[in-house]
Amino acid sequence: MGAPAFDLVWLSDLAASHSHNLAHNPTAAVVVYDSGQTWARPDRGIQLFGTAHEATGQDLLHAQELYRRRFPAYDQTGLGGYRCYRFQPQRMKLFDEDTLGAGVFVAATVLNRRQLRFEGTEISRP
Repeated sequence: MGAPAFDLVWLSDLAASHSHNLAHNPTAAVVVYDSGQTWARPDRGIQLFGTAHEATGQDLLHAQELYRRRFPAYDQTGLGGYRCYRFQPQRMKLFDEDTLGAGVFVAATVLNRRQLRFEGTEISRP
């Protein structure tokens, strides 16, 4: 089974607040950016909006395989209270302040979990 292009997989302690929150409400948001960016300088990254859940069954096997590919030393037998989670985005916003300007977001909808449909450009300035 191929990985959906935009899905994210991570490990988290079952006792963590976000693990408890996801058990009650699967709505989630993720921001991916270069953490070496300098404050008050142009930023670049992507915001993802969708749902997340604890991976079980085939989904868990797939998540573990993704982790093994990314982290060859990964061994699920010693994880203790940790669980695999999977985030499935439905919407994305790209920001690149150097290229697009501050407060400009390019928004897209995720189709078929592998393709994007351009929604439009959003401008959010004070």
